Amino acid sequence: MKNEFANRLAVITGAGSGIGLALCAALLQRGCRVVALSRTQGELAGLQKTYPTLLHWHAGDVTSRDDLQRLAERVVELGPIDYLVPNAGIAELSDSLDLAAFDRQWAVNGAGALHTLAVLRGQLATPASVVFIGSFLIRSSFPGLAGYIASKAALAAQVRTLAQEFAPLEVRINMVSPGPTATPIWDKLGLSDDQFEQVADLVTRRLLPGRFLDAAAVAEVIVFQLSQGARGVYGQDWVADNGYTLN
Repeated sequence: MKNEFANRLAVITGAGSGIGLALCAALLQRGCRVVALSRTQGELAGLQKTYPTLLHWHAGDVTSRDDLQRLAERVVELGPIDYLVPNAGIAELSDSLDLAAFDRQWAVNGAGALHTLAVLRGQLATPASVVFIGSFLIRSSFPGLAGYIASKAALAAQVRTLAQEFAPLEVRINMVSPGPTATPIWDKLGLSDDQFEQVADLVTRRLLPGRFLDAAAVAEVIVFQLSQGARGVYGQDWVADNGYTLN
């Protein structure tokens, strides 16, 4: 069977760790060329050694229009974009009415993702697939994460409309919403070790396999959404959460 990802071009933001890093690895293993945007190279350095001709790391922040424009200039040299995943995201615990905290999270999770598509839209191939990253929490709630949840919910609303607008261009736009996943984002919430253990225990009780997702599992869902196997899917939000939102 022909490998549809071989020699195709993917652009992934927030690629230095977590789901973004796992997605880079999954695509590189399939022979895909990957342009990875992240603020620091992090664990991408290891992938660079393994896939020196396929992986192109680009330093940048999705909240910077200048950084995104430099990314676009780099991509021009490599050819049209077959797969785009604006994955960069942050979460912080805050008071639900802390508008400054909301602004910080929206700048990355919402505006950053949309600006990524806006800057690169002219370089998308025909056909192409775009997958945004949502969150299982837009179907639930979590004290202290209202700003994060709101940013992801607003992005989900954008995805449904963008899917209709881009379909005539042969560009499919969808979303994958991960559930509780073992990634560094948990380390940045500001929880003490005891607080994290309490939260992890409460969350794990709702997960059908009794454990957090691993980033590679989420990456495989994204890969399928990017693939021709999902060619009939438009404007959908696929939830990969180990059953959390069933309860």
